[in-house]
Amino acid sequence: MTQWKQVQHLEIKFLEQVDHFYDDNFPMEIRQFLADWIENQDWDTASNSESMATVLFHNLLSQLEEQCSQEKMFLQRHNLKRIKQQTEVKYRANPLHMAGVISNCLREERRIIATSCMLEQGPLETSMQNSVVFERQRNLENRVAVIRSSVLIIEQGVKYLEDMQDEFDFRFKTLQSRDPAERNNDHVRQEVVRLQDMLNTLDYKRKETLGKMTDLIKEIESLMNTPLNEELMDWKRRQQITCIGGPLLTGLDQLQNWFTLTAQSLFQVRRQLDKLEELVMKVTYDGDPIPLEKPQLEERVKLLIYHLIKSSFVVERQPCMPTHLQRPLIIKTGVLFTTKLRLLVKLPEVNYQLKVKATFDKDLQAGRVSRQFFILGTNTKLMDVEESSNGCLSVEFRHLQLKERKYVNGSKGNEGPLFVTEELHSISFEAQFCIQGLTIDLETSSLPVVVISNVSQLPGGWASVIWYNLLTDELKNLSFFTSPPPATWSQLSEVLSWQFSSFVGRGLNNEQLSMLGEKLLGQHISRNECQVHWSKFCKENIPGKPFSFWHWLDSILELIKKYLLPLWIDGYIMGFVSKETERALLKEKEPGTFLLRFSESHLGGITFTWVDQSENGEVKFNSVEPYTKSRLTALPFADIIRDYKVIVDRNVPENPLKLLYPGIPKDEAFGKHYNSQPSTESQYIPSVFIPVSQFTNPSTASFSSLDLLPMSPGMFDELTQKLSPVEIETAMSSPYSE
Repeated sequence: MTQWKQVQHLEIKFLEQVDHFYDDNFPMEIRQFLADWIENQDWDTASNSESMATVLFHNLLSQLEEQCSQEKMFLQRHNLKRIKQQTEVKYRANPLHMAGVISNCLREERRIIATSCMLEQGPLETSMQNSVVFERQRNLENRVAVIRSSVLIIEQGVKYLEDMQDEFDFRFKTLQSRDPAERNNDHVRQEVVRLQDMLNTLDYKRKETLGKMTDLIKEIESLMNTPLNEELMDWKRRQQITCIGGPLLTGLDQLQNWFTLTAQSLFQVRRQLDKLEELVMKVTYDGDPIPLEKPQLEERVKLLIYHLIKSSFVVERQPCMPTHLQRPLIIKTGVLFTTKLRLLVKLPEVNYQLKVKATFDKDLQAGRVSRQFFILGTNTKLMDVEESSNGCLSVEFRHLQLKERKYVNGSKGNEGPLFVTEELHSISFEAQFCIQGLTIDLETSSLPVVVISNVSQLPGGWASVIWYNLLTDELKNLSFFTSPPPATWSQLSEVLSWQFSSFVGRGLNNEQLSMLGEKLLGQHISRNECQVHWSKFCKENIPGKPFSFWHWLDSILELIKKYLLPLWIDGYIMGFVSKETERALLKEKEPGTFLLRFSESHLGGITFTWVDQSENGEVKFNSVEPYTKSRLTALPFADIIRDYKVIVDRNVPENPLKLLYPGIPKDEAFGKHYNSQPSTESQYIPSVFIPVSQFTNPSTASFSSLDLLPMSPGMFDELTQKLSPVEIETAMSSPYSE
């Protein structure tokens, strides 16, 4: 079943999550009509390869054009043409962005499918999607709208003040220009009274306008300090969770909209204060409130603008090597990595080039790490307007590398108690922002990164990234692993499932997670709140094994990714099941029923176990030696299952694998994954690799040369009629006969 078909079979509550991330950036109509084609492309790689992204962009347009020509319904054809035109315009200049959007959507689908297989959502995902979060966002949206409305009301009030003052000024100057001899008549006295009333009203309106401005500034300050800052912190926390395989990160465009509207409101208030200053230049009087209150209000507005713009400088995409897109925040020395920054305030006045400088381990404390690095390549770039992200200012560093600093005396620095994969580093980004006479020094930093010098350190580095971002929302605690806190099993199990859904397309169900929990924690009646310590997760070996729990699990992820991916996605690999559970499941099944599980004794191994019956009716369980990458490189696993043979006591070789648990015919389950098929067009007799296991009955009394051949005596007699004794002897003495 294709991934899109699996999505369409989800419950309504999960479909609503899918609906949330399909928008104008990637219309659901494209996903629907081009489902098979889309799933057969490598969007992950394309999102970091401009040439590949360009090819896929044009191929997608061609696919849409072909779909339009085949569509018979007029309305549907019209909509497809419109979508094609919009897609072409949106991504013509930046096909990389399109590839990234599609890659993220497919990844999020896989995560939602995996979540739907679990009885309940994990604590992290639940906290990110609960009603409190949605209510807070609605409240923020309403408050921003009220602030915008208040700004317009004050603007109208200032305009009314200006008109009133112009009239007062005109009348006052007209009165002054009259002949002094006429100043005592009734008409002039009435005009003086009217001017006094106007001045009183003007004074009242000025105080009222300043009062409204004061209240508005208080409301903006409250908005920034609480809901807006909470949303920013919440987005940064969700970015941490996304980095370790969690739900797709959304909401940055909405956050940018809130920041932009708030900034626009502040700049409008600033202009209105300037306008009040102009009014004072024309008309002032004793007790005029504007000269008394305006300086304080100006200073408060200036401070709010400063803090708003300073906090709007964010890392939109954390550092990541294009070769390991699903494992961000790990950088290998000498390998290119990318990162992207955005300024959330979008104003016409700031649509100019802003220079951003990247620095590695800024203000590094002496002795904190045993290795030091510096950035190779251009570490300064200009921010520019990005049309594909609503016209925001952004910059993407795409050609950065790290190099380890060498020391003259040959020493690398102080050797600490931490492994190199536990040493955390950061990349700082700085820029200077100037607008309307304000100069603001911008600075932000990446989440902590792990630097490796060899790919063998990648599993340990990724374990550190997971542990840090799972257990803390601190954005720059570089000493975290000097005393890492424990995780509860409910936290850890959720993230482990994410590793499978994001990396190999299918998460873990409750039964699989239960087996992992038992392996890590032992038998516990209530395992969810049991604590898992960092050393037990990653550093200490499993009892009786030469590897840790995480290295065993990571080797399985790699095995699936390279050799078992289609079978895993289809759900045919039970994978994580103990031997005791395995036997309990197979015991009542008919002979030939088998299941696939990962080896607990080998790193990156998979085996199958089938149930059989002896002559006396006793149930037997047979497990084959685990297949690892060295054997799976030579023969696809589906073909191994198809061609597997067992030889028992000189009998004809037979395939004992009949039904995949719980009862799916073998060829029905694996048929579409068979790769090697006998060729009928070749001039040669076709040959294939056949995996064979030989069973020997210990009760067999005699031993002869017949035992060396995997065939029955009848077959041997037939062979002796066609081959000479010399040919048979040569074959038996060959080094390939074993």
